[in-house]
Amino acid sequence: MKAVLRLLLRCLFRFRAFNLEALNTPGPVLLLPNHVSWIDWLFLFACAPDDWKCVVSRRTAQTSWLHRKIMLNPRSFPVDTDSPYAVKHMAEFLKKGGRLALFPEGRLSATGSLMRLYDGPGFLLLKTKARVILCNFRGTDRIPFSPNPNRKQFLPQVSAHFSEPLQAPEFPGERPARQRARLMEWLNARTLDFRFQTEMEQGPGNLAAAITAAARTHGNARALEDPNGAISRERLVLGARLLATQLASQLDATTPRTGLLLPNVNAAPAALLALWALGREAALLNFSTGPAQMLACARAAGLSQIVTSRAFIEKARLNLTPLTDAGLSLIFLEDVRAAIPTSAKLSAKLASLFSTSLGPLSRAAWSHLSPQQQSDRTAVILFTSGSEGVPKGVQLSHRNLLANVRQLVAVTDLTETDKLFNAMPLFHSFGLTVGLLVPLLSGMPVYLYPSPLHFRIIPSAVYECDATILIATNTFLNGYARKAHPYDFRNLRCVFSAAEKLQEDTARTWARRFGVRILEGYGATECSPAISLNTGLAATFGSAGRFLPGISYRLEPVAGVPDGGRLFVSGPNVMKGYLTDAPNASPDHERWYDTGDIVRVDDDGFLFIMGRLKRFAKIGGEMISLTAVEDALASAFPHLAPRCETAIIVTHDPERGEQLCTLTTDPRLTADEIRTAIRNHGLPNLAVPRTLRVIPEIPRLGTGKVDYRELERRLLATP
Repeated sequence: MKAVLRLLLRCLFRFRAFNLEALNTPGPVLLLPNHVSWIDWLFLFACAPDDWKCVVSRRTAQTSWLHRKIMLNPRSFPVDTDSPYAVKHMAEFLKKGGRLALFPEGRLSATGSLMRLYDGPGFLLLKTKARVILCNFRGTDRIPFSPNPNRKQFLPQVSAHFSEPLQAPEFPGERPARQRARLMEWLNARTLDFRFQTEMEQGPGNLAAAITAAARTHGNARALEDPNGAISRERLVLGARLLATQLASQLDATTPRTGLLLPNVNAAPAALLALWALGREAALLNFSTGPAQMLACARAAGLSQIVTSRAFIEKARLNLTPLTDAGLSLIFLEDVRAAIPTSAKLSAKLASLFSTSLGPLSRAAWSHLSPQQQSDRTAVILFTSGSEGVPKGVQLSHRNLLANVRQLVAVTDLTETDKLFNAMPLFHSFGLTVGLLVPLLSGMPVYLYPSPLHFRIIPSAVYECDATILIATNTFLNGYARKAHPYDFRNLRCVFSAAEKLQEDTARTWARRFGVRILEGYGATECSPAISLNTGLAATFGSAGRFLPGISYRLEPVAGVPDGGRLFVSGPNVMKGYLTDAPNASPDHERWYDTGDIVRVDDDGFLFIMGRLKRFAKIGGEMISLTAVEDALASAFPHLAPRCETAIIVTHDPERGEQLCTLTTDPRLTADEIRTAIRNHGLPNLAVPRTLRVIPEIPRLGTGKVDYRELERRLLATP
């Protein structure tokens, strides 16, 4: 019977099971699968030996004759879910050496992603010391018997992935209730890790293949939208192929790198995809820094050509003469498009209809690369913000970016019915990974807006396009809140904030005025960029969330900071290296990245950023966080808002070595008000700045961060 069932599933769903040997583990053992469709049990029965039993609800089984026939059989373990003895009966079965399958979510997923886990498994693990086998079903979210809103397929490909048996940790000395909670936290983390690992093993290894595979999975739906219009997924990959064909003869074969200078418009992702299809490395230039900085970055990357747009250069009034005078040539997309013959467009359209490998991007585009080379090859070169020094060129591989996307998708509940609004520039890792690659690979459309600085226009744009997800920094969120109508963000269900510390006043304003919760994350360009994130399942205000799946961390002690340490992280999302690194640097999964941030991690695994090591001052033998002082001042002067902006820097002190200086844009601010705000925030007297200076404006980078390097330069230049 089981052999017939396997053959049937193999024929209908191309069903495959991985690591079936794990199911031979002797009891007591608990099998915990994700629950996405009504027929998940069918795939379980086809895999598990006959002595495995699956927990079912007796009440649900009595709802109809069909339910009784399916759910009440020798392979099921019916329980009364409303009875307090249900978990006790399961524990007794496990203690006798039983092998039990249990859906820990207790219901079908409404999103296709992992939902909350009920406490029952924690009790079972505590009482029985049973081992755990995790199961991740891939493809069942596409089955019509799945209630999530994602696109369904008649007979999608389905696979089941089983983990090795895991032994749950023990927490001696803690109360039973706390032990159960800790076990559930461990189980949730292992489930997310296993889901991420499965996607890394089974998903495409390069971005071009992943994007085209996503286009096939999610259908010819809308992929990109900007103020000038929208394009579908088919048109995106078709346009990328045409661009790649036309660019192939124009690009310099002596260097693998090509510069990209484009704003957030539909053409930018198409140009990126075309460069990847040609095996090129794209160096994304920050046009907000000026020609001198762009030239320095281009030289550091060894660029000879830059793909850009004539219309963009004219509209943004960019002066690229220093770049062309230095020998860099500009390739204008307008000219590339005009040179594409009609016959090529027709043949590309036909190829997209009949291709069976990578969709509109044919297999030939990747034939010169092995799978390992595809994933380890550099995809993009991004340049750090330079807020505290000279920007560094960061090499991120296809594997780095895909890993970070899959880490984020594993912990969030994004669906195809969402729409993400992204005004963060693509030359910033937050805008590229979270604002573009996540929606392209997860199936939801993204609205690209050219500049995050249009505080008055962006709230209306979010309202008009019916976006449900918004990404931004604290600075930009403050600007939007000041100009927005209370109804502009009616459709938003969550906002992701990163790149700078989320201030309490910002979160409070968005919650009270717009009814929207801001979920703060933390990352670095060198980590593709996301490292941790608050989610709907697990959030603690004031923290930057829990570490993403697949990321390891360690804290190194810092003198004067007893409750925190310097953060080092490792994982598949950690960069290949800087442009200046030796070519034989250690691979990304062995590389530990020094974030330079002082953090603490609480008992529940939430990360709290105390500040950058460079943003600490040593005064009177104590380490004072400049970030903490700035947070104390951020919302302390509502009577002076919105004119009053503040920043803290360190200056030389002949007695103490260092002292804090407050820089403000409002001459009405007094030293007494600053002192009161610092003390009300619970900071020591040593944290009170000794000097106060008024400046015309606080300089900021294109991402909204304070440009401390420029701030110090201006301060030194003034008497």
